[in-house]
Amino acid sequence: MIDIERIRADFPLLDREVRDGKRLVYLDTGATSQKPRQVIEAERHFYEHTNAAVHRGAHAVAEEATEAYEAARTAVAEFVGAEFDELVWAKNATEGLNLVAYGFLNATLNARMGRSSAGEEQFVLAEGDEIVVTELEHHANLVPWQELAAKTGAQLRWIGVTDEGRLNPDDFDVIGEKTRILAFTHASNVTGAITPVEEIVRRAQAAGAFTVLDACQSAAHLPVDLHQLGVDFAAFSGHKMLAPTGIGALYGRRELLEALPPFLTGGSMVELVTMESTSFMPPPQRFEAGTQMVAQAAGFHAAVDYLSEVGMEAFAAHEQKLTQRLLDGIAEVPGVRVLGPQDAHDRLAVVAFEVEGVHPHDVGQVLDDAGIAVRVGHHCAQPVHRRLGVHASARASAGVHTTEAEIDAFIEGLHRVRSFFGAAEGRS
Repeated sequence: MIDIERIRADFPLLDREVRDGKRLVYLDTGATSQKPRQVIEAERHFYEHTNAAVHRGAHAVAEEATEAYEAARTAVAEFVGAEFDELVWAKNATEGLNLVAYGFLNATLNARMGRSSAGEEQFVLAEGDEIVVTELEHHANLVPWQELAAKTGAQLRWIGVTDEGRLNPDDFDVIGEKTRILAFTHASNVTGAITPVEEIVRRAQAAGAFTVLDACQSAAHLPVDLHQLGVDFAAFSGHKMLAPTGIGALYGRRELLEALPPFLTGGSMVELVTMESTSFMPPPQRFEAGTQMVAQAAGFHAAVDYLSEVGMEAFAAHEQKLTQRLLDGIAEVPGVRVLGPQDAHDRLAVVAFEVEGVHPHDVGQVLDDAGIAVRVGHHCAQPVHRRLGVHASARASAGVHTTEAEIDAFIEGLHRVRSFFGAAEGRS
């Protein structure tokens, strides 16, 4: 059980008022999380005491900066059940996922030009190969694979979604002998549904396919052990898990990162450069060209320390209660449909919904007038919205600091939405 009042005291922004003095109710954690003081202070401390370029200077401050940078890598890797040299820093999960996709593209192009390095052949794609995604994907884990298929001649296929907003197990048979890559979300940012990773990975491994996991929502809300899950690659963003913006991470099995061609090239990722050719450093440095996000890494370190202190098991249990309270409360509001499972089983507190006859932006505006912050739009996931029969939705998403009282305030606000627009329709 978590001490919610103690936790809330750590988040400065939660004390503010909005819209003519209303206390902020922040239910947009699925988009970005608020930051505890510990994270804010860690980033500030770096700039005030340890600011220097990493892996470059021989002076004391540079050494301290490098130590902080790599200590953060170790801490974040341990948090998700990985080794430190299996974690590549990226500016966000989108960049991490693109890094993998472009690694496959570069391996394919290198093979066609006869310049492959050792181990690259396993990533080469040919016409007739298949890349499998799901209809639940955020655009960040869909568009890169569409582009990769178009540029290599591979075929894009997908697993569909049930009316409940979960992956359709009847479509799992799309994973077959031609499947080379299977990219899928751990938890949907629209329906909140948690993917049966074990079954998906088992089928992918039987087909000899690489697995790429979008762990943006899960790493922030559930205990995650990437080694135990058995995926080949996984990406997640710091800003969704209490860390600063501008930093994310890509996990890759060590032997795969050692063979995957780099995406970005330049300084800091090279061993030997001549005017004719360049050799690259081993991972993770081979994927970290240029000046890195060192202060943000220090903040990320503080964020995973904070989540570890709270305890991810306790956090997940707290959030499951909030999920059920959200779903039960919404069910009592006439004319509101939840997009996703109707109970908290294998589901996150990411609850997208439509209000009959009311545009999501209008829903968001009425809630905002009451001080309640939710997300509106298609949440960078147009296909699943289309599958569920809507163009957009409003979405409430809870975090480690969310209280039952805030959920109740949201439900009251949702009743107000229905009342306001119902009254308007009556006057017309």
